[in-house]
Amino acid sequence: MASDAIGDAVRGDWFAPGSSESRPASLERADGVRLLGDDGAELILGEVGGIEVSPRVGRIPRRVRFADGSVFVTLDNDGIDRLRLTPAARRNGLVHDLERFRPRLAAFVVVVALMAFAIYRYALPVMIEVAVAVTPPVVPQMIGSAAIDTLDRVLLSETELPLDRQRDLETQFAALAQFSDLGADGYNLVFRDGGPLGPNALALPDGTVILTDQLVALADDDEMILGVLAHEIGHVELQHSLRQVYRLAGMSALIMLIAGDVGEAVEELLVEGSALLSLSYSRAHESEADRRSVELMLKAGHDPLAINRFFASIREELGVADESGMLSTHPGTAERAEALEAYAAELRGRE
Repeated sequence: MASDAIGDAVRGDWFAPGSSESRPASLERADGVRLLGDDGAELILGEVGGIEVSPRVGRIPRRVRFADGSVFVTLDNDGIDRLRLTPAARRNGLVHDLERFRPRLAAFVVVVALMAFAIYRYALPVMIEVAVAVTPPVVPQMIGSAAIDTLDRVLLSETELPLDRQRDLETQFAALAQFSDLGADGYNLVFRDGGPLGPNALALPDGTVILTDQLVALADDDEMILGVLAHEIGHVELQHSLRQVYRLAGMSALIMLIAGDVGEAVEELLVEGSALLSLSYSRAHESEADRRSVELMLKAGHDPLAINRFFASIREELGVADESGMLSTHPGTAERAEALEAYAAELRGRE
């Protein structure tokens, strides 16, 4: 079907009365309404008031019905509007604007957005807790294995710590971990060159704790390292990594429910992102792990505020500024240090 306007004319197809066969034609307004065939021959000449024009609705083809029963059909909606064939045609702009606005669609979008927020804010946390409660042991093991494979592929590299140094830290870590709920057998300390992560320690859902060479080099003594490792033990005990993975899974399901097929690239990003969630926790999770670090270090006979000295080293050596604003993902180091001191004093007061 042709649809290009020629001058003031509109191209389309003409159907003779009672016929299903179409014929290319053009419609113009000159001394009434004139319909011309491709050869220029006049097919119809009529009065404007003697035709009926269908309203404009999106990109649906327009129909111009003549008094003899023949019909002219065109995709050139703008051209029909320019011809101003009937008073109804002059109102097509408003009708079309209303159709394009689609108030019901706008209302549906608002409802979906509100439902998505409600699910994320209220339902998702409950579902996460239920999922954590019924998770069999094999699931954290699978997640941890996949996570460390991904981290090794994209961020970490082989450690350069001497073997005897690794063995010494492993022994101290096992002695500390025996005071945790899972015991020493519930954890596996591994060493990596942190690369872009720098001085860091990461806890995976299966009890694997990754310690970077850069953190070992930055620490002034092993107490500081143990304070950080006790913090990571807290993340494992409280299943923070597992909760983060389930949160991502829930968000992914929510996105796919709303958007449908999000494509392989986005799906891969969502899947791979579960490994990288080990790098980030909520403010509440960090505070809980801090408190657990103080408890474990006291039970093991170590300095419960050794992790505070690590925070100070981070600030001094790397020039990391405090981030105590409400929009910060994690508590600022000064805020964390004050909370740790208060909690350590509280625990010592109970002894």
